[in-house]
Amino acid sequence: MNLPHVQPLPGLPQRVRIHEVGPRDGLQNEPNIVPVEVKAEFIARLADAGLTTIEATSFVHPKWVPQLADAGELMDRLERRPGVRYPVLVPNERGLDRALQAGVETIAIFGSATESFARRNLNRTVAESIAMFGPVVRRAREAGLEVRAYLSMCFGDPWEGAVPVNQVVSVGRRLLDLGCTELSLGDTIGVATPGHVTELLRAFGEAGVGPDRLAVHFHDTYGQALANTLAALQAGVATVDSSAGGLGGCPYAKSATGNLATEDLVWMLTGLGIDHGVDLAKLAATSRWMAERLGRPSPSRVVQALADEPEARSDKECPCSTTG
Repeated sequence: MNLPHVQPLPGLPQRVRIHEVGPRDGLQNEPNIVPVEVKAEFIARLADAGLTTIEATSFVHPKWVPQLADAGELMDRLERRPGVRYPVLVPNERGLDRALQAGVETIAIFGSATESFARRNLNRTVAESIAMFGPVVRRAREAGLEVRAYLSMCFGDPWEGAVPVNQVVSVGRRLLDLGCTELSLGDTIGVATPGHVTELLRAFGEAGVGPDRLAVHFHDTYGQALANTLAALQAGVATVDSSAGGLGGCPYAKSATGNLATEDLVWMLTGLGIDHGVDLAKLAATSRWMAERLGRPSPSRVVQALADEPEARSDKECPCSTTG
């Protein structure tokens, strides 16, 4: 298998923790229900590939996200491995109750930097949603759970347009002040560029929130996800969200296309000499396996490139061969 030439750049983290969101964010918007046994095997294969944070599902009402209606059954089926965390998304206290019953160690809440998306996603204003999250975070922390906060629409909103940096920082600080242990900054519709990323992270730093408390979550709508990730790494961020095979979208923002593909991220990190702990061959094989079950090819460039290598196409003739 081809691997990139390793050439580190100065000032980057020595290790990056990949927060794999494929089983939850990647599958939540699939048009056809994925069987629970397929989801469980997908998660097991991701763990086999070396991923240590795998966001498994969401305890949201089935009416809103039918694809994740099997959350409880999925968590019962998981073969939990030492050293691997399986966070779940919870929208409210009822979701937290279900998560606690499932024995999770980490939950995530999902806020918005804009009023338009807060109303569409949570049917609340930004202030009302933060008030709703307050008891969720408090109870989770009292139970010893880590709490991640997602903040969507950090770089642009399809209804409001550009989102002011100070507005994003203000909402993000309010989520962290609830007691959240990590804040993931989401480019939900994929409009960010590296300079914008740098500006936002600088503003968080000036507001007293360092890169050790932040993660980034980029969508590749305009092909900028890897460039934006590199800008975040240069700013000191060492936690990056991605989705195996580039799966994903957002059911409440139709312009949100797939997430940054984990394979594409791993390729870049490997070339930069950054430790990530992932076996790229196993990961790419897992994404090809899932793509077969979804009935379409993976959008990941790395998955596609590795599939075209001769050893990955044992049933095909090598493209460099000739015939008489």
